[in-house]
Amino acid sequence: MKKYSRILLKLSGESLAGDKEQGIDEKQLEEYARQLKEVAQSGVEIGVVIGGGNIFRGLSGSKKGFDRIKGDQMGMLATVINSLALSSALTSIGQNNRVFTSIRMEPVGELYTKWKAIEAMQNGEIAILAGGTGNPIFTTDTASALRGIEIEADAMFKGTRVDGVYTADPEKEPSAFKFDRISFDEVYARGLKVMDLTATTLCKDNNLPVVVFDMDTYGNLKKVIDGEPIGTVVYV
Repeated sequence: MKKYSRILLKLSGESLAGDKEQGIDEKQLEEYARQLKEVAQSGVEIGVVIGGGNIFRGLSGSKKGFDRIKGDQMGMLATVINSLALSSALTSIGQNNRVFTSIRMEPVGELYTKWKAIEAMQNGEIAILAGGTGNPIFTTDTASALRGIEIEADAMFKGTRVDGVYTADPEKEPSAFKFDRISFDEVYARGLKVMDLTATTLCKDNNLPVVVFDMDTYGNLKKVIDGEPIGTVVYV
């Protein structure tokens, strides 16, 4: 029996860059697409939110002189570019999918509604939810939490380059301890940077667990969805 029937997967834009640091690494993109197809074919319904940091990040742009609101709007468009790239990669390997955008921009994508996204997933399509929340200031972590709640996902999966939640940055602190499970309250108390506070609060208040895992190791997505203890579960 599958542990999860419907999930919201959050991918960072930076992860799509792979070794290139910026832009889109085609090999990384293909690996993500193949992992998603494998999970979708097992019967799990999938919604995906991708960040845009590999192309443009609004907050860092504002520090360089961009207007914050326009910078965030540029960041939203960056998430749409990444979403279209993932859609193309999925289509090329025979996986049905549909791109939804938080602001109207047909024919680039279909305007997002909860009901259309759920219908797509129930029909076996991967729903790619682009454009963040459609509002400036809010991060794609917050967009992921919001969409995960809206589509009634069993959990939000945060695919990163780190294999879970640690007491400190394991790349800087070799002695950092990894949690197998940790409550949202303890995340708050320890000041851990799992997600921004808005996203964390949304998940906690709406009983949406978050699973943090290493998406860059091929096959990990299926393992973590099957319930293998390879990441960290953040629970209410």
